[in-house]
Amino acid sequence: MKCVISFRNIEHTPSIDNRIKEKSNKLQKFLHGNAELSWTCWTEHNLQYAELKIHDGKKNYLATADSPNLYKSLDLVIGKIENQIQHSH
Repeated sequence: MKCVISFRNIEHTPSIDNRIKEKSNKLQKFLHGNAELSWTCWTEHNLQYAELKIHDGKKNYLATADSPNLYKSLDLVIGKIENQIQHSH
């Protein structure tokens, strides 16, 4: 599983990186080994946004969430993606 993380208008820290990798690993049980995950995190109008795009073979998933806290946004995105994956299987 390949995971790419990018940031816009937000400081990149090792703790955010670790949290994203933990969340990505949680999805491994749903995805094939060759899945590609692309995370983007940014801040806008006092809100922290997280977006996850997944390309898993012929299937694509996309989720975006915002909240005042980036970690909460990451949790919301994971919940949305899990729902999408479970509904497609």
